[in-house]
Amino acid sequence: MTIGLLPEGLRDRLPPFAGAAQTLLRAILDCVTAHGYRRVQPPLAEFEDTLASRLKRTGRNDLFRMVDPASARTLALRPDITAQIGRVATTRLADTPRPLRLGYGGQVLKLRSTQLRPERELCQAGAELIGSDSTAAAIEIVLVALEALSAAGVRGITLDLTLPDLVETLAADAMPLTSDKTDAVRQALDSKDAGGLTALGADAYLPLLSAAGRLPDALAHLRALDATQILEPRLAAIEAIATAVGEKARITLDPTERHGFEYQSWLGFSLFGEGLVGEVGRGGSYAVLHADGREEVAIGFSLYIDPLVDAGLGQVPARRVFLPVTAMANVAARLRAEGWVTVAALSGEDTATSLGCSHHLVNGAPQPL
Repeated sequence: MTIGLLPEGLRDRLPPFAGAAQTLLRAILDCVTAHGYRRVQPPLAEFEDTLASRLKRTGRNDLFRMVDPASARTLALRPDITAQIGRVATTRLADTPRPLRLGYGGQVLKLRSTQLRPERELCQAGAELIGSDSTAAAIEIVLVALEALSAAGVRGITLDLTLPDLVETLAADAMPLTSDKTDAVRQALDSKDAGGLTALGADAYLPLLSAAGRLPDALAHLRALDATQILEPRLAAIEAIATAVGEKARITLDPTERHGFEYQSWLGFSLFGEGLVGEVGRGGSYAVLHADGREEVAIGFSLYIDPLVDAGLGQVPARRVFLPVTAMANVAARLRAEGWVTVAALSGEDTATSLGCSHHLVNGAPQPL
């Protein structure tokens, strides 16, 4: 038996990183709460069929399954919390007035890791606005996400926008496609495969490959292609979002990016930070399904705590004061009330240095070591 060995993709968070993770999660949730998003806390596991029914296909493939000894039914550990928020909104909170603002934070477990993110257990936090996916709702969600990242200490934020249902929208009118070609064209665009588009007889879609990059340039490309102006309402919404964001983030647009946005509707976005590996958040508009089959529009975002912790964010300078065995209890209580962390000696052999303290007591007052 190997003592201390953990399964692949799982790890212990040690000081100061465990404390940093909680600090960052609290900063993000405090920001979300301040904007009127009330916190909900779904369970870590659900019945597999219930959870799978609300996940996109790739999410269903990422379920860690087990048998529940109490019910003899298959359970699944959540790989994502957003789907659970949809369940809560359309069941227990189905009669709550809309728009419904919900915030959340907690651990998720994925069946497989990725090369970019080898951890399988991750901390996810976010906000969902149920009942509207209007331009105003999109602006609110994007601004709250940016403010939450800023509160967590992220700088140099990039907001990468996409239009997940662009192909379906164009195929239905401006650039007609047969139903059997729509998926293939979508995949060719997602992989930037110009030859594949030509082979499919979809040359009209080739200009979309160059309609990515800085927002003004990308919008100009799309407007030049949009002879029927079918895209104009959403392009105007993108401009409104950009105006609201202002200098808070650098904005780019890749209109055909669909990887990870398979269940989003008119808007999707990814968030990146200076010096951070990979995306630190994503969001967009989507639909939640009620028990009676009715779909309800929604929009939201998820932020990932782990890359922020790995980058050293959230670490608060220690204010740990060493209390010798002779220290009075009332002195220790006063220091804690003032925001100090008190570390009491249990014997005369304990020292401030050995216990990782930054200060010791001198005449009842903390002094740096």
